[in-house]
Amino acid sequence: MGMQPPAVLSLLLLLSTLALLSPAARASESPQYTTVHAESDFEVRLYDDTVWMSAPSDYTSFHVATKLGFHRLFQYLMGANLNSSRIRMTTPILTSIVVAGAGPLQSSTYFVRLYLPTQFQASPPVPLPELDLHPDKWPGHCIAVRSFSGYARDKNVVDEAEKLALSLSRSSWGNSTNYPSKNAYSIAQYNSPFRIIGRVNEVWLDVDCKSASIGVEAY
Repeated sequence: MGMQPPAVLSLLLLLSTLALLSPAARASESPQYTTVHAESDFEVRLYDDTVWMSAPSDYTSFHVATKLGFHRLFQYLMGANLNSSRIRMTTPILTSIVVAGAGPLQSSTYFVRLYLPTQFQASPPVPLPELDLHPDKWPGHCIAVRSFSGYARDKNVVDEAEKLALSLSRSSWGNSTNYPSKNAYSIAQYNSPFRIIGRVNEVWLDVDCKSASIGVEAY
């Protein structure tokens, strides 16, 4: 199965968004976590070990990188893997931003990720090579989370990430952001693009539970 032409990709995206509107998709599987700290504008979650399928992208736009990365991930879900396995949709769609360099020469790389269902966590189907996908194994760790509504776009995701960083700096988690992570931050999206009202998005920032001034016994 080769890469699909643009018209087929558009059809696949339409089918995927329609699938996301179904009752089954709204109850789709998500990575498991325990909330270890909560404040009015953010919370800290302790996530279990997880495996995600990742689509790297060198596009400079968050929105474009997410859209095209999801195209590739959806083909994988629909059977574009060596087992021809059909894989159920999960939530969220996670776009991680990795910032390289410093000052005016810094650039961003995006990784669009999809959490793999429990049955495929131990042994993910191998994606077809032309999709340029690879599994990412995340060890259990803490993630600071800020929720926001509306659509996640280039113009607002940076602002939301900065608001989360500011909230952390003013809290007992101010010294916890030195967790060794490649991601500057990630944006989690839970809804179909056809949903206008009641959209749920989150900013994720990896944090070090051990550095927090409050104890996290589960860590």
